[in-house]
Amino acid sequence: MTDGAVSVERRMLEALICPHTHTTLEYDAERQELISRQGKMAYPIRNGIPVMLADEARALD
Repeated sequence: MTDGAVSVERRMLEALICPHTHTTLEYDAERQELISRQGKMAYPIRNGIPVMLADEARALD
């Protein structure tokens, strides 16, 4: 992937909001997750697609 494609992907992911709290999400590139600090959940990104379902999210401590 080129640097430009990574930049576009990152901006797209950072534009998403938590489906429960409607707050912005943080992109964790290392874990391939979108983090909702307020909702205390981490939504997985699988095959480049964010899975924004509470049943699929990991609870944060």
